[in-house]
Parts: sequence; structure tokens; C-alpha cells
Amino acid sequence: MSGGYELERVPFEHPDAVALRAEHVAFGDQLYASDPAAAHRSGAEGIDPSSVVTTVVAYAEAGPIGHACLRRLDGQLEIKRMYVVPGSRGSGVADALLSEMEDAACHEGAQRIVIHTGDRQHAALRFYARHGYTPIPIYPPYEQATYSLCFEKLL
Repeated sequence: MSGGYELERVPFEHPDAVALRAEHVAFGDQLYASDPAAAHRSGAEGIDPSSVVTTVVAYAEAGPIGHACLRRLDGQLEIKRMYVVPGSRGSGVADALLSEMEDAACHEGAQRIVIHTGDRQHAALRFYARHGYTPIPIYPPYEQATYSLCFEKLL
């Protein structure tokens, strides 16, 4: 276990992955509760399991602490549900998850990778900028959520 955690590729429906995605969604629901555009969250951000290329869970001794998955969306590869539990943030887990997603995209032959986040996720915005992600126009299905911000990184 390097850095106090290890990454494991798991099936999309693995119970730890499902639990971490639910925690991520609950975090977003709370963060955007006062935004009228949040009414569009569930439809715009659902994930078709058949579109998922890879799912990774980060584990520490205490259990699962982070999650990310990579899916195909309209001919591109998109990172979804990048999430690290609050007590493990700043430990390098997010860096490792992001690197794993980028490696998986490269393995799939992608020349770029995209991600959607929201304007209230300030730490995520700094994180993606630090890792070379640049703003792009909002892509479907996120147009109805006015808080949407989309980014790409050329691989």
C-alpha cells in the first residue's frame, strides 16, 4: 500500500463503488441545493453502466476512500464521479485516481479526455487546472445545468 492507500479496478456495480458514487451525488445535491438548475442533476448526470470503460476504487486500511470511473459519451471518454472522502482529501488519492483515468483513456486510444464539474466545486476546479485541464464549451447532456463547467486534457 503506497501512500497509505491502493487503487483497485472493480466492476461498476461493485458495492464499494456504488456507495462512493452515492456519497458523491449526495455531496453534489447538498452543494447545489439552492441552485434552481439542480432540478436537472439526476437526468444529466446518470451513468449507463454499459458505457463505463473502467471503474477504480481507492482503499485505505479503514476501507474505501475514493472513486473514479471512465465512460464513453458521444465518441469521447469522460471521467465521472471523481470523489475522495473528506478525511482523505489532500493525501494524493485524487492525483492517483486522475492518473489512472488518464492511463485508461490512453489505453483506449483516446487523444483527449473530458470532465464535467460545477461552478461551486472550487477545490475541483483548482485541481483540474493544476493537472492541465482547460475549459471547453459545455457538452451534452449538461447544457440545462447552468452551473456546469467542462474541461479537457489532451493526452
